[in-house]
Amino acid sequence: MTNKKLPDILPACPVEITLLLISNKWTILILRDLFEGTLRFSELKKSLGSVSQKVLTSNLRDLESKGIINRKVYPEVPPKVEYSLTELGYSLKPVIDSMKEWGLKYKEEK
Repeated sequence: MTNKKLPDILPACPVEITLLLISNKWTILILRDLFEGTLRFSELKKSLGSVSQKVLTSNLRDLESKGIINRKVYPEVPPKVEYSLTELGYSLKPVIDSMKEWGLKYKEEK
């Protein structure tokens, strides 16, 4: 399950802290999509493709509990829910951009 509770005392290593927050395939891809703007659950699910509803829900709750995304529920029937990045979440953009650049270079060399 993706809902890993953060330890009360964070590790001394900053790389390990970052891994605790984003060390999951779906988390990285959710962030990638939310860097483009606010999305509804169905839009995220469609963009991610093979993720199950249960796994996506779990990952979104985990990111919300860690302060990386905001969840906004509109009082409508059926309920409308939107997800967006917090300031903390958006601060991960350079990390994800670096991963993208590295992946492109690796792909070109193979």
